[in-house]
Amino acid sequence: MNADNETIAALSTAVGVGGVAVIRISGDKASEIAEQMFKPLKKIAVKDFEPYKMYVGEIAGEGFGDFGMCVYFKAPNSFTGEDVIEFHCHGGIAITRGILKKAYSLGARPANKGEYTKRAFLNGKMSLSSCEGLIDMINSESVGEVKAGYYLYREKLTASVKAIQADITYALAYIDAGIDYPEEDVVEDNADEIIKAIEKAEAAISEILKRYGKGRIIKQGVKVSLLGRPNTGKSSILNRLLDYDKAIVSSVAGTTRDVVEGEIDINGIRFILSDTAGIRQGADEIEKVGIERAKKVMNSSDVCLVVLDGSKPLTGEDAEILKDTEGLNRILVANKIDEGDASLNVDIKISALTGQNFEELKNMLYEKACGGEIDLGGDFLTEERHYVALKKADEILINAKENFSANTLELTALDLKTAWDYLGEVSGETANENIIDEIFDKFCVGK
Repeated sequence: MNADNETIAALSTAVGVGGVAVIRISGDKASEIAEQMFKPLKKIAVKDFEPYKMYVGEIAGEGFGDFGMCVYFKAPNSFTGEDVIEFHCHGGIAITRGILKKAYSLGARPANKGEYTKRAFLNGKMSLSSCEGLIDMINSESVGEVKAGYYLYREKLTASVKAIQADITYALAYIDAGIDYPEEDVVEDNADEIIKAIEKAEAAISEILKRYGKGRIIKQGVKVSLLGRPNTGKSSILNRLLDYDKAIVSSVAGTTRDVVEGEIDINGIRFILSDTAGIRQGADEIEKVGIERAKKVMNSSDVCLVVLDGSKPLTGEDAEILKDTEGLNRILVANKIDEGDASLNVDIKISALTGQNFEELKNMLYEKACGGEIDLGGDFLTEERHYVALKKADEILINAKENFSANTLELTALDLKTAWDYLGEVSGETANENIIDEIFDKFCVGK
Protein backbone atom coordinates (compact mmCIF):
# COMPACT_ATOMS: atom_id res chain seq x y z
CA MET A 1 0.00 0.00 0.00
CA ASN A 2 0.96 3.66 -0.26
CA ALA A 3 3.84 4.38 2.14
CA ASP A 4 2.58 7.63 3.67
CA ASN A 5 -1.13 6.59 3.82
CA GLU A 6 -2.17 10.21 3.26
CA THR A 7 -5.64 10.68 1.83
CA ILE A 8 -5.67 12.73 -1.36
CA ALA A 9 -8.44 14.53 -3.23
CA ALA A 10 -8.67 16.19 -6.62
CA LEU A 11 -10.95 16.97 -9.53
CA SER A 12 -10.66 14.09 -12.03
CA THR A 13 -12.61 15.73 -14.84
CA ALA A 14 -11.55 18.82 -16.75
CA VAL A 15 -11.64 22.20 -15.00
CA GLY A 16 -14.51 24.39 -16.16
CA VAL A 17 -18.26 24.45 -16.64
CA GLY A 18 -19.98 21.18 -17.55
CA GLY A 19 -22.93 18.94 -16.85
CA VAL A 20 -21.07 16.64 -14.44
CA ALA A 21 -17.76 16.80 -12.60
CA VAL A 22 -16.05 13.94 -10.76
CA ILE A 23 -14.09 14.48 -7.55
CA ARG A 24 -11.95 11.55 -6.42
CA ILE A 25 -10.77 10.90 -2.85
CA SER A 26 -8.27 8.09 -2.22
CA GLY A 27 -6.66 6.82 0.96
CA ASP A 28 -7.33 5.41 4.41
CA LYS A 29 -9.66 8.27 5.42
CA ALA A 30 -11.68 8.35 2.18
CA SER A 31 -14.85 6.78 3.58
CA GLU A 32 -14.51 8.71 6.86
CA ILE A 33 -14.35 12.01 4.98
CA ALA A 34 -17.21 11.00 2.70
CA GLU A 35 -19.31 10.12 5.76
CA GLN A 36 -19.11 13.76 6.83
CA MET A 37 -19.76 15.14 3.35
CA PHE A 38 -22.52 12.98 1.88
CA LYS A 39 -26.11 12.47 3.01
CA PRO A 40 -27.74 9.70 0.94
CA LEU A 41 -31.49 9.69 0.40
CA LYS A 42 -31.48 6.21 1.88
CA LYS A 43 -30.41 6.26 5.52
CA ILE A 44 -27.21 4.26 5.16
CA ALA A 45 -23.61 4.92 6.24
CA VAL A 46 -21.05 5.42 3.48
CA LYS A 47 -18.89 2.63 4.92
CA ASP A 48 -21.85 0.29 4.41
CA PHE A 49 -22.38 1.26 0.77
CA GLU A 50 -22.40 -1.60 -1.68
CA PRO A 51 -19.14 -1.11 -3.60
CA TYR A 52 -19.32 0.18 -7.19
CA LYS A 53 -22.96 1.25 -6.77
CA MET A 54 -24.12 4.84 -7.19
CA TYR A 55 -25.99 6.42 -4.26
CA VAL A 56 -28.00 9.63 -4.71
CA GLY A 57 -27.88 12.34 -2.09
CA GLU A 58 -26.53 15.72 -0.97
CA ILE A 59 -22.82 16.53 -1.23
CA ALA A 60 -21.53 19.11 1.23
CA GLY A 61 -19.33 21.88 -0.10
CA GLU A 62 -17.74 24.73 1.84
CA GLY A 63 -20.80 26.82 2.72
CA PHE A 64 -23.28 25.09 0.35
CA GLY A 65 -24.73 21.75 -0.71
CA ASP A 66 -25.09 20.12 -4.12
CA PHE A 67 -27.37 17.27 -5.16
CA GLY A 68 -25.37 14.50 -6.79
CA MET A 69 -24.10 10.94 -6.45
CA CYS A 70 -21.46 9.04 -4.51
CA VAL A 71 -19.77 5.70 -5.23
CA TYR A 72 -17.44 3.69 -2.98
CA PHE A 73 -14.58 1.63 -4.45
CA LYS A 74 -13.40 -0.54 -1.59
CA ALA A 75 -9.71 -1.48 -1.28
CA PRO A 76 -8.01 -3.36 -2.78
CA ASN A 77 -10.46 -3.50 -5.70
CA SER A 78 -10.11 0.11 -6.81
CA PHE A 79 -8.02 2.00 -9.34
CA THR A 80 -5.40 3.00 -6.76
CA GLY A 81 -5.68 -0.15 -4.65
CA GLU A 82 -6.84 2.03 -1.73
CA ASP A 83 -10.31 3.00 -0.53
CA VAL A 84 -11.63 5.43 -3.15
CA ILE A 85 -14.69 7.67 -2.99
CA GLU A 86 -16.00 9.49 -6.05
CA PHE A 87 -18.46 12.39 -5.85
CA HIS A 88 -20.35 13.05 -9.09
CA CYS A 89 -21.50 16.65 -8.73
CA HIS A 90 -22.68 19.38 -11.08
CA GLY A 91 -19.87 20.77 -13.19
CA GLY A 92 -18.76 24.26 -12.31
CA ILE A 93 -15.67 25.97 -10.96
CA ALA A 94 -17.26 27.25 -7.73
CA ILE A 95 -19.02 23.93 -7.02
CA THR A 96 -15.96 21.71 -7.45
CA ARG A 97 -13.69 24.17 -5.67
CA GLY A 98 -16.07 24.28 -2.68
CA ILE A 99 -16.42 20.50 -2.44
CA LEU A 100 -12.66 20.04 -2.60
CA LYS A 101 -12.14 22.72 0.03
CA LYS A 102 -14.52 20.82 2.32
CA ALA A 103 -12.61 17.56 1.73
CA TYR A 104 -9.31 19.28 2.53
CA SER A 105 -10.74 20.69 5.76
CA LEU A 106 -11.68 17.16 6.84
CA GLY A 107 -8.19 15.69 6.42
CA ALA A 108 -7.49 15.14 2.74
CA ARG A 109 -4.69 16.95 0.92
CA PRO A 110 -4.52 18.06 -2.73
CA ALA A 111 -3.27 15.27 -5.01
CA ASN A 112 -0.06 15.80 -6.94
CA LYS A 113 0.26 15.35 -10.72
CA GLY A 114 -0.39 11.72 -11.64
CA GLU A 115 -0.58 10.67 -8.00
CA TYR A 116 -3.64 8.43 -8.38
CA THR A 117 -1.97 6.45 -11.17
CA LYS A 118 1.34 6.42 -9.30
CA ARG A 119 -0.40 4.89 -6.29
CA ALA A 120 -1.96 2.30 -8.61
CA PHE A 121 1.57 1.40 -9.75
CA LEU A 122 3.07 1.36 -6.26
CA ASN A 123 0.19 -0.78 -5.00
CA GLY A 124 0.67 -3.34 -7.78
CA LYS A 125 -2.51 -2.51 -9.68
CA MET A 126 -0.69 -1.49 -12.87
CA SER A 127 2.75 -1.96 -14.40
CA LEU A 128 4.84 1.08 -15.28
CA SER A 129 4.29 0.49 -19.00
CA SER A 130 0.53 0.28 -18.40
CA CYS A 131 0.68 3.69 -16.71
CA GLU A 132 2.53 5.05 -19.75
CA GLY A 133 -0.17 3.60 -21.98
CA LEU A 134 -2.82 5.42 -19.96
CA ILE A 135 -1.20 8.83 -20.36
CA ASP A 136 -0.62 8.07 -24.06
CA MET A 137 -4.33 7.38 -24.46
CA ILE A 138 -5.27 10.58 -22.62
CA ASN A 139 -2.95 12.64 -24.83
CA SER A 140 -3.88 10.87 -28.08
CA GLU A 141 -4.79 12.89 -31.13
CA SER A 142 -5.37 10.04 -33.59
CA VAL A 143 -6.96 6.60 -33.67
CA GLY A 144 -3.52 5.01 -34.01
CA GLU A 145 -2.26 6.73 -30.85
CA VAL A 146 -5.31 5.56 -28.89
CA LYS A 147 -4.82 1.96 -30.00
CA ALA A 148 -1.09 1.99 -29.30
CA GLY A 149 -1.70 3.44 -25.84
CA TYR A 150 -4.39 0.85 -25.18
CA TYR A 151 -1.93 -1.93 -26.07
CA LEU A 152 0.34 -0.71 -23.27
CA TYR A 153 -2.52 0.02 -20.88
CA ARG A 154 -3.90 -3.51 -21.19
CA GLU A 155 -0.49 -4.92 -20.10
CA LYS A 156 0.23 -6.65 -23.42
CA LEU A 157 3.83 -5.45 -23.58
CA THR A 158 4.36 -6.31 -19.91
CA ALA A 159 3.02 -9.83 -20.55
CA SER A 160 5.46 -10.29 -23.45
CA VAL A 161 8.35 -9.01 -21.34
CA LYS A 162 7.49 -11.29 -18.42
CA ALA A 163 7.44 -14.29 -20.77
CA ILE A 164 10.95 -13.36 -21.95
CA GLN A 165 12.10 -12.94 -18.36
CA ALA A 166 10.76 -16.43 -17.62
CA ASP A 167 13.01 -17.88 -20.37
CA ILE A 168 16.01 -16.05 -18.91
CA THR A 169 15.14 -17.31 -15.42
CA TYR A 170 14.93 -20.85 -16.82
CA ALA A 171 18.47 -20.57 -18.21
CA LEU A 172 19.70 -18.94 -15.00
CA ALA A 173 18.37 -21.80 -12.90
CA TYR A 174 20.70 -24.26 -14.65
CA ILE A 175 23.67 -21.88 -14.46
CA ASP A 176 23.15 -21.06 -10.78
CA ALA A 177 22.87 -24.78 -10.05
CA GLY A 178 26.15 -25.31 -11.92
CA ILE A 179 27.83 -22.63 -9.81
CA ASP A 180 26.48 -24.09 -6.56
CA TYR A 181 27.14 -27.73 -7.46
CA PRO A 182 30.11 -27.80 -9.88
CA GLU A 183 30.67 -31.51 -9.35
CA GLU A 184 27.22 -32.37 -10.78
CA ASP A 185 27.99 -31.15 -14.36
CA VAL A 186 24.56 -29.48 -14.49
CA VAL A 187 25.55 -26.91 -17.13
CA GLU A 188 27.47 -29.36 -19.31
CA ASP A 189 24.56 -31.80 -19.34
CA ASN A 190 22.01 -29.10 -20.11
CA ALA A 191 24.04 -26.76 -22.36
CA ASP A 192 21.61 -27.18 -25.28
CA GLU A 193 18.63 -26.31 -23.08
CA ILE A 194 20.39 -23.19 -21.78
CA ILE A 195 21.33 -22.01 -25.28
CA LYS A 196 17.78 -22.63 -26.54
CA ALA A 197 16.30 -20.58 -23.69
CA ILE A 198 18.70 -17.68 -24.37
CA GLU A 199 17.98 -17.84 -28.12
CA LYS A 200 14.24 -17.92 -27.49
CA ALA A 201 14.45 -14.83 -25.28
CA GLU A 202 16.66 -12.96 -27.75
CA ALA A 203 14.41 -13.83 -30.71
CA ALA A 204 11.33 -12.59 -28.83
CA ILE A 205 13.03 -9.26 -28.03
CA SER A 206 14.11 -8.88 -31.67
CA GLU A 207 10.50 -9.32 -32.81
CA ILE A 208 9.34 -6.59 -30.43
CA LEU A 209 12.14 -4.24 -31.52
CA LYS A 210 11.03 -4.59 -35.16
CA ARG A 211 7.77 -2.86 -34.23
CA TYR A 212 9.45 0.35 -33.09
CA GLY A 213 9.74 2.06 -36.49
CA LYS A 214 6.01 2.06 -37.18
CA GLY A 215 5.28 2.42 -33.47
CA ARG A 216 7.23 5.69 -33.46
CA ILE A 217 5.14 6.91 -36.40
CA ILE A 218 1.93 6.09 -34.52
CA LYS A 219 3.12 7.77 -31.30
CA GLN A 220 4.82 10.88 -32.68
CA GLY A 221 2.98 11.38 -35.95
CA VAL A 222 4.49 12.17 -39.35
CA LYS A 223 6.19 15.51 -39.93
CA VAL A 224 5.47 16.87 -43.41
CA SER A 225 6.99 20.05 -44.80
CA LEU A 226 5.57 21.94 -47.79
CA LEU A 227 8.48 23.39 -49.73
CA GLY A 228 8.84 25.42 -52.89
CA ARG A 229 9.42 28.85 -54.32
CA PRO A 230 6.85 31.60 -53.64
CA ASN A 231 3.42 31.45 -55.27
CA THR A 232 3.39 27.74 -56.11
CA GLY A 233 0.33 27.32 -53.88
CA LYS A 234 1.81 25.77 -50.72
CA SER A 235 -0.55 27.66 -48.42
CA SER A 236 -3.54 26.73 -50.58
CA ILE A 237 -2.51 23.07 -50.41
CA LEU A 238 -2.24 23.30 -46.60
CA ASN A 239 -5.69 24.86 -46.35
CA ARG A 240 -7.20 22.25 -48.68
CA LEU A 241 -5.64 19.35 -46.71
CA LEU A 242 -6.84 20.83 -43.41
CA ASP A 243 -10.25 21.62 -44.90
CA TYR A 244 -10.18 25.13 -43.43
CA ASP A 245 -8.24 28.37 -43.98
CA LYS A 246 -5.19 28.19 -41.70
CA ALA A 247 -2.61 29.95 -43.88
CA ILE A 248 -2.97 33.33 -45.61
CA VAL A 249 -3.28 32.93 -49.37
CA SER A 250 -2.21 35.80 -51.63
CA SER A 251 -0.83 36.36 -55.11
CA VAL A 252 1.85 38.55 -53.52
CA ALA A 253 5.15 36.67 -53.36
CA GLY A 254 6.54 36.10 -49.86
CA THR A 255 3.22 36.17 -47.97
CA THR A 256 4.25 33.23 -45.77
CA ARG A 257 7.21 34.41 -43.69
CA ASP A 258 7.11 31.88 -40.88
CA VAL A 259 6.17 28.21 -40.48
CA VAL A 260 2.40 27.64 -40.34
CA GLU A 261 1.34 24.27 -38.91
CA GLY A 262 -1.78 22.12 -38.94
CA GLU A 263 -2.65 18.47 -38.37
CA ILE A 264 -4.74 15.90 -40.20
CA ASP A 265 -5.57 12.24 -39.65
CA ILE A 266 -4.92 9.86 -42.53
CA ASN A 267 -6.01 6.26 -41.92
CA GLY A 268 -5.63 6.71 -38.16
CA ILE A 269 -2.13 8.26 -38.34
CA ARG A 270 -1.49 11.87 -37.35
CA PHE A 271 0.26 14.02 -39.97
CA ILE A 272 1.78 17.32 -38.81
CA LEU A 273 1.88 19.67 -41.81
CA SER A 274 4.23 22.66 -41.95
CA ASP A 275 3.73 25.32 -44.59
CA THR A 276 7.02 27.15 -45.03
CA ALA A 277 8.19 30.43 -46.52
CA GLY A 278 8.78 30.39 -50.25
CA ILE A 279 12.44 29.75 -50.98
CA ARG A 280 13.89 32.31 -53.41
CA GLN A 281 16.77 34.64 -54.07
CA GLY A 282 16.52 38.37 -53.34
CA ALA A 283 14.27 38.06 -50.31
CA ASP A 284 14.17 40.86 -47.71
CA GLU A 285 15.62 40.42 -44.23
CA ILE A 286 12.42 39.15 -42.58
CA GLU A 287 11.72 36.78 -45.45
CA LYS A 288 15.28 35.43 -45.21
CA VAL A 289 14.62 34.40 -41.60
CA GLY A 290 11.52 32.53 -42.78
CA ILE A 291 13.54 30.80 -45.50
CA GLU A 292 16.15 29.67 -42.97
CA ARG A 293 13.38 28.24 -40.80
CA ALA A 294 11.95 26.50 -43.86
CA LYS A 295 15.27 24.76 -44.44
CA LYS A 296 15.43 23.62 -40.80
CA VAL A 297 11.92 22.21 -41.05
CA MET A 298 12.86 20.52 -44.32
CA ASN A 299 15.78 18.68 -42.70
CA SER A 300 13.72 17.49 -39.73
CA SER A 301 10.72 16.27 -41.77
CA ASP A 302 9.71 12.68 -42.37
CA VAL A 303 8.27 13.62 -45.76
CA CYS A 304 8.84 16.72 -47.92
CA LEU A 305 6.11 17.90 -50.29
CA VAL A 306 8.05 19.79 -52.94
CA VAL A 307 5.46 22.01 -54.61
CA LEU A 308 5.93 23.23 -58.20
CA ASP A 309 3.69 25.43 -60.36
CA GLY A 310 2.36 22.79 -62.73
CA SER A 311 1.10 25.36 -65.21
CA LYS A 312 4.55 26.76 -65.95
CA PRO A 313 8.02 25.45 -66.89
CA LEU A 314 10.60 24.95 -64.12
CA THR A 315 12.53 28.00 -62.98
CA GLY A 316 16.06 28.28 -61.62
CA GLU A 317 14.64 28.53 -58.08
CA ASP A 318 12.68 25.30 -58.67
CA ALA A 319 15.88 23.59 -59.79
CA GLU A 320 17.71 24.69 -56.63
CA ILE A 321 14.95 23.35 -54.38
CA LEU A 322 14.88 20.06 -56.28
CA LYS A 323 18.62 19.77 -55.81
CA ASP A 324 18.43 20.58 -52.08
CA THR A 325 15.76 17.92 -51.47
CA GLU A 326 17.20 15.22 -53.74
CA GLY A 327 18.37 12.96 -50.90
CA LEU A 328 15.26 13.42 -48.77
CA ASN A 329 12.05 11.39 -48.55
CA ARG A 330 10.02 13.60 -50.85
CA ILE A 331 6.95 13.80 -53.07
CA LEU A 332 7.11 16.06 -56.12
CA VAL A 333 3.79 17.87 -56.54
CA ALA A 334 2.66 19.90 -59.54
CA ASN A 335 -0.06 22.30 -58.37
CA LYS A 336 -2.32 24.64 -60.40
CA ILE A 337 -3.06 22.13 -63.14
CA ASP A 338 -6.44 23.87 -63.43
CA GLU A 339 -4.49 26.77 -65.00
CA GLY A 340 -2.63 24.60 -67.51
CA ASP A 341 -0.32 21.60 -67.68
CA ALA A 342 3.38 22.18 -68.35
CA SER A 343 3.96 18.39 -68.34
CA LEU A 344 6.45 18.44 -65.46
CA ASN A 345 8.04 15.17 -64.38
CA VAL A 346 6.44 14.81 -60.93
CA ASP A 347 4.88 12.19 -58.64
CA ILE A 348 1.41 13.72 -58.65
CA LYS A 349 -0.50 16.58 -60.30
CA ILE A 350 -3.13 18.43 -58.24
CA SER A 351 -5.27 21.53 -58.04
CA ALA A 352 -5.58 23.20 -54.65
CA LEU A 353 -8.33 25.38 -56.14
CA THR A 354 -10.63 22.51 -57.19
CA GLY A 355 -9.36 19.74 -54.89
CA GLN A 356 -8.45 17.52 -57.84
CA ASN A 357 -6.37 14.47 -56.84
CA PHE A 358 -6.19 15.43 -53.15
CA GLU A 359 -7.36 12.00 -51.97
CA GLU A 360 -4.59 10.50 -54.08
CA LEU A 361 -2.14 12.96 -52.49
CA LYS A 362 -3.20 11.84 -49.01
CA ASN A 363 -2.75 8.19 -49.98
CA MET A 364 0.69 8.99 -51.36
CA LEU A 365 1.66 10.79 -48.13
CA TYR A 366 0.55 7.76 -46.10
CA GLU A 367 2.46 5.32 -48.32
CA LYS A 368 5.60 7.46 -48.34
CA ALA A 369 5.61 7.85 -44.57
CA CYS A 370 4.46 4.38 -43.49
CA GLY A 371 5.91 2.18 -46.23
CA GLY A 372 2.60 0.40 -46.68
CA GLU A 373 -0.51 -0.05 -44.61
CA ILE A 374 -0.09 -0.10 -40.84
CA ASP A 375 -2.35 -2.59 -39.08
CA LEU A 376 -3.61 -0.49 -36.17
CA GLY A 377 -4.90 -3.67 -34.56
CA GLY A 378 -1.33 -4.92 -34.15
CA ASP A 379 1.05 -4.58 -31.22
CA PHE A 380 3.60 -1.78 -31.46
CA LEU A 381 6.59 -0.54 -29.52
CA THR A 382 6.00 3.20 -29.18
CA GLU A 383 8.07 4.41 -26.22
CA GLU A 384 11.75 5.26 -26.73
CA ARG A 385 12.41 4.28 -23.11
CA HIS A 386 11.13 0.78 -23.79
CA TYR A 387 13.13 0.56 -27.02
CA VAL A 388 16.39 1.49 -25.29
CA ALA A 389 15.86 -1.01 -22.46
CA LEU A 390 14.92 -3.83 -24.83
CA LYS A 391 17.82 -3.04 -27.17
CA LYS A 392 20.31 -3.26 -24.31
CA ALA A 393 18.82 -6.55 -23.13
CA ASP A 394 18.98 -7.90 -26.69
CA GLU A 395 22.66 -6.98 -27.09
CA ILE A 396 23.56 -8.61 -23.76
CA LEU A 397 21.74 -11.84 -24.64
CA ILE A 398 23.47 -12.02 -28.02
CA ASN A 399 26.81 -11.61 -26.24
CA ALA A 400 25.88 -14.26 -23.65
CA LYS A 401 24.94 -16.73 -26.37
CA GLU A 402 28.01 -16.12 -28.54
CA ASN A 403 30.44 -16.35 -25.61
CA PHE A 404 28.70 -19.08 -23.66
CA SER A 405 31.50 -21.62 -24.10
CA ALA A 406 34.32 -19.15 -23.45
CA ASN A 407 32.83 -17.32 -20.45
CA THR A 408 32.82 -18.52 -16.86
CA LEU A 409 29.45 -19.46 -15.42
CA GLU A 410 29.61 -16.37 -13.22
CA LEU A 411 30.01 -14.06 -16.23
CA THR A 412 27.14 -15.71 -18.09
CA ALA A 413 24.95 -15.47 -15.00
CA LEU A 414 25.82 -11.77 -14.68
CA ASP A 415 24.89 -11.16 -18.33
CA LEU A 416 21.55 -12.91 -17.94
CA LYS A 417 20.70 -11.09 -14.71
CA THR A 418 21.61 -7.74 -16.30
CA ALA A 419 19.38 -8.50 -19.30
CA TRP A 420 16.57 -9.48 -16.92
CA ASP A 421 16.97 -6.17 -15.09
CA TYR A 422 16.80 -4.15 -18.33
CA LEU A 423 13.56 -5.93 -19.18
CA GLY A 424 12.31 -5.08 -15.70
CA GLU A 425 12.68 -1.39 -16.51
CA VAL A 426 9.82 -1.76 -19.00
CA SER A 427 7.34 -3.14 -16.46
CA GLY A 428 8.76 -1.07 -13.61
CA GLU A 429 10.17 -3.97 -11.57
CA THR A 430 13.68 -2.54 -11.74
CA ALA A 431 13.01 1.07 -12.81
CA ASN A 432 14.74 3.66 -10.66
CA GLU A 433 12.96 6.49 -8.87
CA ASN A 434 14.01 9.14 -11.40
CA ILE A 435 12.39 7.18 -14.26
CA ILE A 436 9.20 6.68 -12.25
CA ASP A 437 8.97 10.36 -11.26
CA GLU A 438 9.60 11.49 -14.84
CA ILE A 439 6.78 9.31 -16.15
CA PHE A 440 4.18 10.47 -13.63
CA ASP A 441 5.17 14.09 -14.10
CA LYS A 442 3.58 13.85 -17.56
CA PHE A 443 0.15 13.35 -15.95
CA CYS A 444 -2.18 16.14 -14.90
CA VAL A 445 -3.65 16.51 -11.40
CA GLY A 446 -6.60 14.17 -10.88
CA LYS A 447 -5.25 11.27 -12.96
